[in-house]
Amino acid sequence: RCVRAGGKHNDLENVGYTSRHHTFFEMLGNFSFGDYFKADAIRFAWELITEVYGLQVDRLWFTVYTADDEAARLWEEVGARPDRILRFGEKDNFWAMGDTGPCGPCSEIHYYQGADMAGNLPALVNGPGDDTVEIWNLVFMQYERDAAGHMHPLPRPCVDTGAGLERLCTVLQGVHSNYDTDLFAPLLARVAELSQRPYDPESELGPAFRVIADHARAAAFLLTDGVVPSN
Repeated sequence: RCVRAGGKHNDLENVGYTSRHHTFFEMLGNFSFGDYFKADAIRFAWELITEVYGLQVDRLWFTVYTADDEAARLWEEVGARPDRILRFGEKDNFWAMGDTGPCGPCSEIHYYQGADMAGNLPALVNGPGDDTVEIWNLVFMQYERDAAGHMHPLPRPCVDTGAGLERLCTVLQGVHSNYDTDLFAPLLARVAELSQRPYDPESELGPAFRVIADHARAAAFLLTDGVVPSN
């Protein structure tokens, strides 16, 4: 369970205005501390999304860090088409805990959920709109960056992956927005009941409904973890 309403990776201002940003979300993932690394993490991810979840392969895109030839090759080896493997720079495909410390390239899995396959274009990956959405990020912690900016290979590289439950639900339930899934629909219905106004996702009040549903959900989970309001 993750609450993120401030700090380095802050999505607060996007909540309610996109289909996929939240103050609270549930992160699915797997960790390896010096055991398996890049090859197994990619193989596990491919197996889960294509064989277990059964996602359409022709809707999937895979991003790798510009210099990470190994990750690109490993995606090809498990079955990804070369033209579906895209390279991005440090902003999108390199993860660091801070200016110094453990860091490394990452590889994201994106899914096209648009109705028209003619719109399934590489420009939408890390691009505009909500038709192509990132559903999973595989982070490969293989370096330590020192104060001078130099990278030193970690003696035991690690894996840290994160898949958003809400985004996976959207894809698996065949809807276009996290707010249309069974995680949020009952909350939005309750907001409509209390406000005596219907929820119309395209209306001027649509973002307000979504913000209330998101924040109420976040508050409920905070309370279950013992985080209670002060004065």
